[in-house]
Amino acid sequence: MSNPLRSLLEEPRPPAPPARVRRDRALLAFVVVCVLLEGALRADLPTPVLSVVVTLGLAPLLLWRRTHPFAVVAATFGTIAVVDLGLLAVGAPVLDVYSMLYVLVLPYALVRWGSGREAVAGLGVILVPATMAAVVSWTGLADAVGGYAVLVSSVVLGWAVRSQHGARERRLAQAKSEERVLLARELHDTVAHHVSAIAVQAQAGRALAATSPSAPLEALRVIEVEASRTLAEMRAMVGVLRSDAPVAYAPQPGVADLARLVGASPGGPRVEVGVSGDVAGLPAAIDAAIYRIAQEAVTNALRHARHATRVDVRLTGDASMLTLLVRDDGAPSTTDPRTTDPSASDSDPAGFGIAGMTERAQLLGGTCQAGPCPDRGWAVTATLPRRVPA
Repeated sequence: MSNPLRSLLEEPRPPAPPARVRRDRALLAFVVVCVLLEGALRADLPTPVLSVVVTLGLAPLLLWRRTHPFAVVAATFGTIAVVDLGLLAVGAPVLDVYSMLYVLVLPYALVRWGSGREAVAGLGVILVPATMAAVVSWTGLADAVGGYAVLVSSVVLGWAVRSQHGARERRLAQAKSEERVLLARELHDTVAHHVSAIAVQAQAGRALAATSPSAPLEALRVIEVEASRTLAEMRAMVGVLRSDAPVAYAPQPGVADLARLVGASPGGPRVEVGVSGDVAGLPAAIDAAIYRIAQEAVTNALRHARHATRVDVRLTGDASMLTLLVRDDGAPSTTDPRTTDPSASDSDPAGFGIAGMTERAQLLGGTCQAGPCPDRGWAVTATLPRRVPA
């Protein structure tokens, strides 16, 4: 078996297909109305009672086309093939209901939501009644080619949507993975700093032990504190590290650097930064995460907020949590990419800056949410604990 065919057959189902949404019921209601009107008004409808019963009976299967794509295709097209064969056996014309065009949704759903094996088997099932209808109701080569072209278009559209969605999911997973690696590197720097402090205190305690009896006790106290922090952050680092890439040692901006954002756009909306509460003594990972989320949110606001005059950055801290709110006063806009895709980001070349920040916040035991404000503008809200979870 060739590699492309094997890859196709081994293609799994896309995860988490939506079960039923409001438009599915609207589609079903529309189909029912069309079938009833065609049955009542169309004078040349062959076997009208059977045609209406079969078309109406198969229509509810549309509701399960995403969660059970192959079963719906097999039941629908299998029933059509059996009914057509029965009609041919008694010399009656095959089903010819215009409203049955809704079945063209099923090849799309099969390719979009089915596995590779289901897609191949389902397309084989579809070809049986499609070929039978073309042969029995032959009206010329042009009509036959046109019919198959419509069927192929439905299949191609389903494959295109599936490929695009899969590519986006892979890019999103890559962005999250890169954020994990970056966070692990920052935690590595922090752990290295603490270990260095432990070594220095141990050396100082030994050097001063002869002249100052209390020096070793003070050194042991500092070593205990540093060791506890090191163990906690090392556990966090091991939990998020997903790559063996070499570690880069570079200073990371933090809460103290939020003032840099004020000059982010001299010719655009003014950026105001406010910090209140207890924000001192933060672990390096938390400190860096606050700055990066604020930077990402401000960059998105400056680039996407329509008619914005102000971007507020507010950070508050207490004994256990830090809350960051970045909000602009831009006018509502349906063309804002953040409205159609909250993960959109121009500061991240991959387009998943907010998604990466959400991943970082969750890894650190917090949350990060982005969305439009009730009145106007866009807001990014992040909450982070003061300590890295073990």
